[in-house]
Amino acid sequence: MKPKTSVYIATSVDGFIARPDGGLDWLEHDSGNDDYGFHGFIASVDSMILGRATYEQVLGSGVEWPYTGKHVIVPSTTLSAGDVPEELRGEVEIASGEPSELLAILERQGFKHAYVDGGVTIQRFLRAGMIDELTITYIPVLIGDGIPLFGALDGDIKVRHLSTNSFDSGIVQSLYQVAR
Repeated sequence: MKPKTSVYIATSVDGFIARPDGGLDWLEHDSGNDDYGFHGFIASVDSMILGRATYEQVLGSGVEWPYTGKHVIVPSTTLSAGDVPEELRGEVEIASGEPSELLAILERQGFKHAYVDGGVTIQRFLRAGMIDELTITYIPVLIGDGIPLFGALDGDIKVRHLSTNSFDSGIVQSLYQVAR
């Protein structure tokens, strides 16, 4: 059975996930001690499909690898297994292919719930009809230009609203199910 696929991502109110240069400084927001459900979400997934640019950004950030214990596939035609740091081998797999092929890899390995992350990767999976749920966290800022969460589509993708929560910090988070 194909793993369930979920997106959990923050966007500016005007729909951007990063500045044109990939900058994420606008994400710095006083959240108090609230993680907006991220720890619960990440505990619910057993695998990830992490876009190459996002993977490289996480690796280069200087923080400890945040996805320990999750099997991560990085879709790439430019990276190889030798590009994975020694300490992440066995957890991080480089693979090329269409979204259905990447999900087939996870299915063969017995994974049940994949977190799909990275702008281009999310867009590819949406266009392929391979996203089940979207959790979108709207940060109360307009950045005017940047990398959009959603790109061009071949046709409409209908979603069903499941819930919305608003927080004292001004953050609004909505959960959608992609209609089939």
